[in-house]
Amino acid sequence: MLKVKSLTCGYGAAPVVRDVSFTLAEGRRLVILGPNGCGKTTLLRALMGILPFTGSVDLDGRDLAALSPRERSRELAMLTQMNAAAFSYTVLDTVLMGRYAHRRSGLFSGPSGEDRRIAEDCLRRLGLWEERDRPITRLSGGQLQRVMLARAFAQSPKVILLDEPANHLDLKYRLELTEELKSWTSRPGRAAVGVFHDLDLALDFADTALLMDGGRAVFLGPVEELDPAELSRVFGLDVPAYIRASRERWERLGG
Repeated sequence: MLKVKSLTCGYGAAPVVRDVSFTLAEGRRLVILGPNGCGKTTLLRALMGILPFTGSVDLDGRDLAALSPRERSRELAMLTQMNAAAFSYTVLDTVLMGRYAHRRSGLFSGPSGEDRRIAEDCLRRLGLWEERDRPITRLSGGQLQRVMLARAFAQSPKVILLDEPANHLDLKYRLELTEELKSWTSRPGRAAVGVFHDLDLALDFADTALLMDGGRAVFLGPVEELDPAELSRVFGLDVPAYIRASRERWERLGG
């Protein structure tokens, strides 16, 4: 579905992401791994059209660089870290915002019956229908992030881009979020690309990994083929030892 070739981008004269290439097939979930500053979020911003880049990005044979922002929003959705709600829109109105790019009569027209049906389906799927009239300013952090996920689903994209979507969420909401995303990508014509700092969560979410170091891809393949020694080198930490120590703590607690 998604084909990225020789993508290079950054914020000034010096590139942050250098010559990154990967392909993402239908139904697959790619996680981008690497330490802070390696270019993970920068890469997502380039894919979303927020940053200019050299190279090419194709989605089902369409050049994303040639699409308008509205056209791109029909193909890609982005879910970022949890942020505080600034305006007191209702839950339903917030999810309906995901339908703007699909409105035929203009951005500022009202939602159609189809828009409302899709929004309702997304809210029911995420257990939020009973909260539809509640202002988002009165939601917990976990509830708010579920609303944002429902909005991304309502956008009906082919690919969802995830930038630390589970950051600040408790364990229950983290697991629920990744399970919903795995269920979403199991349907035809869908895929996801995510950035997660939590390695356990990342490897539970993904079937494919892209490991970055200094803006470059140093590994691309199935998550089960990740080399622990290479992970340790890139993160500057004995990753297997860290994970073993964590598991041993749980074992001492009887977990």
